[in-house]
Amino acid sequence: MPGIDTTGLVTGNLVRIERSSIHDGRGLRTVIFLKGCPLHCPWCSTPESQNFSPEKGYDMDLCCACLRCIGVCPVKAITPADDHFSVVTDREKCIACFSCYEVCPSSAVKKYGKIMSVDEVMEEISKDEIFYFHSGGGVTISGGEPLCQAKFCSGVFKECRRIGVHTALESSLQAEYSNLEALLPFLDHLYVDIKHMNDTLHDLWLGMSNETILANIEKADQSANQFSIAVRIPIIPGFNDDSGNLESTLNFCSKLKKIIEIELLPYHRLGSNTYNLLNREYGCRNLQPPSASRMQELVQFMQSRGSAIPVRAAGSISAE
Repeated sequence: MPGIDTTGLVTGNLVRIERSSIHDGRGLRTVIFLKGCPLHCPWCSTPESQNFSPEKGYDMDLCCACLRCIGVCPVKAITPADDHFSVVTDREKCIACFSCYEVCPSSAVKKYGKIMSVDEVMEEISKDEIFYFHSGGGVTISGGEPLCQAKFCSGVFKECRRIGVHTALESSLQAEYSNLEALLPFLDHLYVDIKHMNDTLHDLWLGMSNETILANIEKADQSANQFSIAVRIPIIPGFNDDSGNLESTLNFCSKLKKIIEIELLPYHRLGSNTYNLLNREYGCRNLQPPSASRMQELVQFMQSRGSAIPVRAAGSISAE
């Protein structure tokens, strides 16, 4: 598990590192996706980042039926499928040792979760430094919920600050404020989601109150540290796209001194196939993404309320 290993190195549990992103801050960015999140958003586009422990996925379409995984499984959790063209894993027996992952020749077995030290991550970041300085980019830590691994995030951001690399955090702020506070001296920009202003609906849909999130936004805004804040609203049709919630969110944001914009993010289905790989049910299977015209309508509504905060919509994504 992440934290501090036996050698004293600060480590984190990563899902992946993505390079040359243009959607997670200014310029070209290296995005570090961490594993584990306390919220349970039914529309989550990265379900592989929800659990705190490493976990296994399986893509049956890639299986070549070599059966090597059966031979290495120490608890006999894997058996041939009835059609003999793939295998079946008894997930109750599986102990997530990933022996099957190590021998799979076709990448049918997926491993979500990798423990890396701050130094190892910085080695990867250093490979992209030239792109940061030419594009004005930098490093973004995302999730899951990064603040659940605050010591690791602080270590990475501190090293980025030392070498002059711009830093950004994508967070729900569902964590103890002290976890966020440890990062603020090394942070240039904070993206924070506000899913819903109504506490009851937030709890019903996401499994937790929004009280901590809103309080942390206000505390961060009052910090003496110099960084900017962008509030993101994931637009989920039928949940938070009504005028009352949007106006309530705008009123809350209008009190913030560090805010530079509000960004509306259209719901999309890009991560829905990963639920299949993890053998999980996708709770928003019947939900239709908002159209580009609907997103523009919501932007215009918020702009019409008289706030000085810029409001924009991210590019709408097709349903497929």
